[in-house]
Amino acid sequence: MGMHGDHDLGHTVAGWAGTTIAVTGCTVMAVALAAGSPTGLWLGGVVVVSAALVTWLLHLAGWGKAGGPRPVAQQHWRVRDASARRGHPDCLGCRMAGRGVNAAPDVTPAASPAPVERTAVGQPSWP
Repeated sequence: MGMHGDHDLGHTVAGWAGTTIAVTGCTVMAVALAAGSPTGLWLGGVVVVSAALVTWLLHLAGWGKAGGPRPVAQQHWRVRDASARRGHPDCLGCRMAGRGVNAAPDVTPAASPAPVERTAVGQPSWP
């Protein structure tokens, strides 16, 4: 059950890793700002951007979660999401990776229409 009861707060490996990397990048930027180092500001910015990339990749690898509450058995933060390969519905990250319900609609070829007989002038002949 845990400290928060049966509520799914979304604690995942992707969330924790991304947050830790982003906080580290912000700390580097704060120290660089206080020290007056433009190089440190750029370095911290790169670390913050990499936090987004790492979080997205971990989410696609199944270490994130879909929106909404999960079943109680899957609420632990170290439980891998088996449905990540197919993509989560209404998930921007999954759609960006080409996954999800709206990513690739099933296209079935339509039946071709019957040929229309044409007269000598090119107009359809009406029965």
